[in-house]
Amino acid sequence: MRNTLVVAGALLAVTLSGCASGGTPMTTPSPSRPPFQTTSPLPTAGPSGTAASVPADRWAAILADLSGRGMPTDDVQLVSARSVTWNSGALGCPKPGVSYTQALVDGMQVVVSVAGTTYDYRFGKSGRPMLCER
Repeated sequence: MRNTLVVAGALLAVTLSGCASGGTPMTTPSPSRPPFQTTSPLPTAGPSGTAASVPADRWAAILADLSGRGMPTDDVQLVSARSVTWNSGALGCPKPGVSYTQALVDGMQVVVSVAGTTYDYRFGKSGRPMLCER
């Protein structure tokens, strides 16, 4: 029994001596960069898409939205239209403080011009346009 205690004590001494520093005091390294900040937005890459023609129902929905905003609809010019897979339900145009579905959403981006003003409309799966006002 005495031999077992001596061996256990020796093993404990060897184990603890392996954890001791070699006499060099440990110092805290000074930070070489500013601390991590969570308040800055992450960079986002815009979704890529392919050129597309605007279906009649979506064009009618855009005209109805413009009319509701008091804009004349007799001279609406198509600037661009593309099929897009958006990264979330925000359709590439998130509003602060709003939660969106975090899933890929197939849709469309249609940019029109009326009286010298450009309007960027986004569509998800529905035929309802969302005006991106950035």
